[in-house]
Amino acid sequence: MADLDALRARWTRALEGARAPGGGPDPLPYAENLLARWQEPQRHYHTLTHLTAVLDHIDVLERYADDPDVVRLAAWFHDAVYLPDRSENEDRSARLAERALPEAGVPDAKTAEVARLVRLTVTHAPADDDRDGMVLCDADLAILAAPPSTYAAYTAAVREEYHFVPNDAFREGRSAILRQLLSLPRLFRTPHGLAEWEATARYNLTGELALLGSADPSAG
Repeated sequence: MADLDALRARWTRALEGARAPGGGPDPLPYAENLLARWQEPQRHYHTLTHLTAVLDHIDVLERYADDPDVVRLAAWFHDAVYLPDRSENEDRSARLAERALPEAGVPDAKTAEVARLVRLTVTHAPADDDRDGMVLCDADLAILAAPPSTYAAYTAAVREEYHFVPNDAFREGRSAILRQLLSLPRLFRTPHGLAEWEATARYNLTGELALLGSADPSAG
């Protein structure tokens, strides 16, 4: 289970680090709203466990970011709106940040950067000079380099989120995503991600793709 008190403290530190001089309102009501969103019943992978892992990975990668606290705020918002059968989750999450953060005391420029980073998680394709984007995308994709048991739990949770998709359609869609990822010259863009996560992630993706290809097509 996620440590809610620790997450509240992490939210408060990130918000206070990004706020304008003079601060703003109590951070906790904003934390509670976000924590409630991350605990919605339709979530099986995009949960507080995922949020905590992304924040942990940002802590590892923060030396590569221009504004680590803005990246942390983007992590909080990047799946704050999540309905598996919708395609506009990232944009709706970004718009939530654009509404909440100015009210919470975050300057307009930093709010805009949080929203940009959230929208970047649609493609996970930051520009070569986008240091904050590289950190957020690498942190979000770090699950791909998880140990075998954790990676298996991740794939099972993703399948559960898409329980309404027939097996054949899910295998086809998931396989296309895996092939697209494997075709990228680099999955990870930070030096740490490339050195520590790239090879394991490609091994995991290749293994999952093989399993999907060997699944009984009549099982759907």
